[in-house]
Amino acid sequence: MLPLDFMSWTSMIGNLCLNAKHLEVLSLFVHKFQCSSGFKPDNHIFAVVFKSCAALFAINVGKALQGYTVKQGELACQSVYKGLLNLYAKCGAFDDCWKLFEQLEYRDVVTWNIILSGYCRSQIHDTRAMRLFVKMHAEGEVKPSAITIATILPVCSRVGQGVVGRSIHSHIMKTGLERDTLVGNALISMYAKSGHSQNDLYAAFNSIIHKDVVSWNAIISALAEKNLMFDALHLFNLMLKELIEPNYVTIACILPVCASFGKHVSYRFGKEIHGYVQHRTELMEDIFVCNALMNLYLRVGQIEEAEILFWHMKQRDLVSWNTLISGYSLNDKWLEAVDHFCKLLCLGIEFDSVTLISVLPSCAYSQNLGMGKMIHGYIIRHPILSEDLTVGNALINFYTKCYDIKSAFQSFSMVSGKDLISWNSMLNAFAEFGNHTQFLHLLGWMLQEGFKPDHFTILSIISFCVTVLGGRMVKETHCYSVKACFLEGDSGPTILNALLDAYSKCGNIDYALKIFAGSSGKRNLVTCNSMISCYVNCKSPSDALSVFAGMSETDLTTWNLMIRVYVENNSPRDALELLHRLQNEGMKPDAVTIMSLLPLCNEMASFRQLKECHGYSVRSCFEDVCLDGALLDAYAKCGVVDCARKLFESSSQKDLVMYTSMMSGYAMHGRGEEALKVFNNMLESGVKPDDVVMTSILSACSHTGLVDQGLDIFHSMEEVHHIKPTKEHYACVVDLLSRCGRINDAYSFVIGMPIEPDANIWGILLGACKTHHEVELGLVAAEHLFETKTDDIGNYVVMSNLYAADAKWDGVLEVRRLMKEREFKKPPGCSWIEVEGEKNIFLAGDSLHPQRNIIYNLLNTLHLQIKRTFDIS
Repeated sequence: MLPLDFMSWTSMIGNLCLNAKHLEVLSLFVHKFQCSSGFKPDNHIFAVVFKSCAALFAINVGKALQGYTVKQGELACQSVYKGLLNLYAKCGAFDDCWKLFEQLEYRDVVTWNIILSGYCRSQIHDTRAMRLFVKMHAEGEVKPSAITIATILPVCSRVGQGVVGRSIHSHIMKTGLERDTLVGNALISMYAKSGHSQNDLYAAFNSIIHKDVVSWNAIISALAEKNLMFDALHLFNLMLKELIEPNYVTIACILPVCASFGKHVSYRFGKEIHGYVQHRTELMEDIFVCNALMNLYLRVGQIEEAEILFWHMKQRDLVSWNTLISGYSLNDKWLEAVDHFCKLLCLGIEFDSVTLISVLPSCAYSQNLGMGKMIHGYIIRHPILSEDLTVGNALINFYTKCYDIKSAFQSFSMVSGKDLISWNSMLNAFAEFGNHTQFLHLLGWMLQEGFKPDHFTILSIISFCVTVLGGRMVKETHCYSVKACFLEGDSGPTILNALLDAYSKCGNIDYALKIFAGSSGKRNLVTCNSMISCYVNCKSPSDALSVFAGMSETDLTTWNLMIRVYVENNSPRDALELLHRLQNEGMKPDAVTIMSLLPLCNEMASFRQLKECHGYSVRSCFEDVCLDGALLDAYAKCGVVDCARKLFESSSQKDLVMYTSMMSGYAMHGRGEEALKVFNNMLESGVKPDDVVMTSILSACSHTGLVDQGLDIFHSMEEVHHIKPTKEHYACVVDLLSRCGRINDAYSFVIGMPIEPDANIWGILLGACKTHHEVELGLVAAEHLFETKTDDIGNYVVMSNLYAADAKWDGVLEVRRLMKEREFKKPPGCSWIEVEGEKNIFLAGDSLHPQRNIIYNLLNTLHLQIKRTFDIS
């Protein structure tokens, strides 16, 4: 009988192993071995020690003990043998493991499971594991147990052996093992990862007699992976009815499912689950559950709920921070994302590639180039991050969105294992910014590296063909897409739409029409919208109406395009009717809709309609700089320049377009001083002028006689702003000098121009000569106009009047001969007025107005009253 001390010690070391205190097991064993000379451990102790070695991956200690057990003869014991086999299997010492396995004369199911689990766990010996399982089955010495099946099934899904998995399923159905909970759970997981139908999943799930929480988690997760969200949610409800308490895995699985049902429904589901979790303390304190809840709130736009949850968490890990930062980016809260990234830095938490991928887009959209470069510096200092492909691609996109193409290309060059996303990102950047040579060089480089273009590459090439090459090579790209079968797959409609749009922008209406006609089977909403846009650009309203009439589905883009069709074809009533139909369809006009209607307000000079558009924009909280600029321009053209000024002053984001519109409005109404103030304010704000701004301010100076200021601005164009003057700018200066009577200076300026004066410039000078009775100089300008063969009838009338003023009747006859020869006719004068929302147009000599009798009677009455007043006075 063993001494009590030894039995107590054996019991203690066994309890330590059961409680997973493996390091203490080894320490106690070594201490006892060294201090007790007569200490001879038995097979039970060796089995325990080998188990602890396996848990600690202490293979060297295990190998040392193997020699000792051989000497003591303990290795013959099955428990010791299995302990050592398990040690080698877990530590990946497969050669030693296999040698030990082959030495066994009798192998029971536990032995087979040990070596199988070792091969399966490594994931690099999946094929060998499959062969070993087949060998076990073929030898027939032992029958596979539930553990055996649960061990081998994940390998079937990893190596794509779904057929083998089905065979195993057939075998276990014969043995009744499919009813085992462990086996059933493994089958569900195998079918989910092998891409089988939900029928197989349900069959495996329904065969389990005692379903535990793992079973329900497996089926819910599998259905979610297959995007069967309604089924997953239904199973979750059944699970609750079966009184199976969800654990943290269940909640983490079901919350992404809830987030897929639209914002309002998802938010309601999320709140219900949040309420359930709050009554389960262990779940509410689980970091995985909190992260999943926070992710749901951010996906449905409930940022405040996510923030409250985040700051109330008892502990936060990097996933928590990453979830919040990426959520801010998802909801366009760029500054908040960058701010929380800075808070993460202050806490000294080491961030990973997910953090960087989340924050870099925020830096890009907020144009925070400085922060992005700091992050880039951090990446360079950490080799693991700098070698991460996703981080490299994120840097390329960051620099592209910050318009720093040079840095984007440098980042691209530093990516060691470039994938197709890297190449496509860089190609798209070169196409977007018109880098002709670099794009073609990069495309050739990509092909040399053996990368085959995908549909994203083709879309970049199409964009490049249109924006850079002016439409050249679109046909070649179209041909390649057909040969490569890009038009046949899921990406086919997208590429067809891009090609249709490209042909449209190139003016090749025939090819666009052929694509549209041939895409009847793949035609979608975007295709129809692209075709309507093509017809709009090509001024074919009837064809656009024909496409619109045949559409079974429309969106806001469709209606906006059709409103534009009516507006551009002088059909205000139809445009307004379409607007009302749009609203009756349950859609709300957006900023594009309003901008499409504004030209209608300008044409009708309808201040009431313009105010309605502006009011709707304010109520809808549109924060669009382009819309503000268009409204401002419309107010100016409708003659309400003070409203334009108020809108300009109230805008917090003034861009170049707004400054231009405001200056043009002041110029139109002869308020040059105010235009100059706006121009100076623009320069002080750091906004760089372009040639259009210069035309506007020079025109303003011209209309108000600010000659010196106008000349100073003109001379500053090249010297200060590095803008080369165009014919429009020279024409403005000629008009500026001519209006104030400095005809000779204007003529000298025209003669000294570095570019050839056109008919417009000579026409301005001619008109000024007539106004200031400069007959001789006017005749010189007239001769130049004859040479340009201008078709502006107004210039011919002025020329005729000048010849008549100088009694040069031959010249008058020559001008009339030219007018008759060129079939020039003076267009009739036109005026219009809006009364009760209806536009009334009057042409000189026209008597078609339906209320003409009332109008002419009233005019006659007014005429008689004026005549009497004149006679009395």
